[in-house]
Amino acid sequence: MTAHPAATLRDSFIAGMSFSANTVNIVTTNGTGGRGGVTVSAMSSVSADAPKPTLLVCVHQMSPVADKIIQNGVFCVNVLRDDQAYISDAFAGRFKDQVPDKFDCADWVAMPSGAPRIVDPLVGFDCTVVSSNLVGTHYVFFGEVGDIFMAQSGKPLIYANRAYGTASRIEGASTLAAGRASVGKTLTVGCQDTFGPYFMPELIDKMMAHDPSSKINLVEGDQRRVLECLQSGDIDLALLYDLDLPDTLEYTALTQLTAYVLLGKGHPLADKSELTPADLAPHPMILLDAPPSRNYFTAILEQAGVTPNIAHRSSNFEMVRGLVGRGLGYTLLTTNPAASVTYDGRDLIHRRLISDAAPSKVVLARRRGVKYSRPAEQFMWLCHDFFGLQK
Repeated sequence: MTAHPAATLRDSFIAGMSFSANTVNIVTTNGTGGRGGVTVSAMSSVSADAPKPTLLVCVHQMSPVADKIIQNGVFCVNVLRDDQAYISDAFAGRFKDQVPDKFDCADWVAMPSGAPRIVDPLVGFDCTVVSSNLVGTHYVFFGEVGDIFMAQSGKPLIYANRAYGTASRIEGASTLAAGRASVGKTLTVGCQDTFGPYFMPELIDKMMAHDPSSKINLVEGDQRRVLECLQSGDIDLALLYDLDLPDTLEYTALTQLTAYVLLGKGHPLADKSELTPADLAPHPMILLDAPPSRNYFTAILEQAGVTPNIAHRSSNFEMVRGLVGRGLGYTLLTTNPAASVTYDGRDLIHRRLISDAAPSKVVLARRRGVKYSRPAEQFMWLCHDFFGLQK
């Protein structure tokens, strides 16, 4: 057995426990010791077969809430829904400059014990303390459950890989042999949703043709969401813009996307074959309001001394095209679908934009120091070949 220095063992323990998924809970108390609440993920069932069910929660001994629970003898475990992460952040102290009293972030009712319960958590367990033990730096409180609130619907907010998530159903294997054969065959790829539809269908098609037994899960979203999923380990690889990428990632440049002007068929500028930011200055703009596109497109105009006249915004690529098709303004985009019509059948016109702005770069990003599965390596090589043919 290998001995580990204490610091190394502690760090390894913390890193290992980060992969353990737990519900996110707000533990609250009230009584003679005062009102308090804290965000915890260390909550677990102990027994359902005692005269009353019991559970446990762990609270750091330095938290003022620990002493209040000891004095009050009661606490409520508020299990959060997946749309209540802001409550978790508030009780973890993230918004203290916005809500001096963190209880102001939600509406509350009193449980029979007097402990505060969020009006609409996923579950609320009203508990009486039956014992408490100080283990290391944390008090372990054992609570006897006297009352339970349950919502009619919703999913739990989960914390794992140092990021929030939620539960989703997965299909179990039909046989043991099928389950064992699927190990190492799944790849989860993220892509920025503004250019993802332009590249990903063909990449997935090539991947499946190369290895029909592989399975690809696709995560789409704006740059921020995909980047968070990549950093937390929820996805293996990601196609992203090369903007504001942290040092914890390494990436390979795949291709460049140059901005162009999209117009409706009857737009006053439609007769010009190419346009400058100065040409666009007096006309209303429809902005693709998704990071980082919104900053990139407005910066192109501002660098040329033009203040964009933004009439409408949308984070949806096709909504922007639809508004342009209705003659409500022009837009700047980088990806150009093969069909030059909107969802409702209106014609669109593409015009070259003459500017000094650098093209945006699409990269294949991954976490540093991570050993990749065979499907991940195959996908990376397919990306190199796919984008190499386009250069």
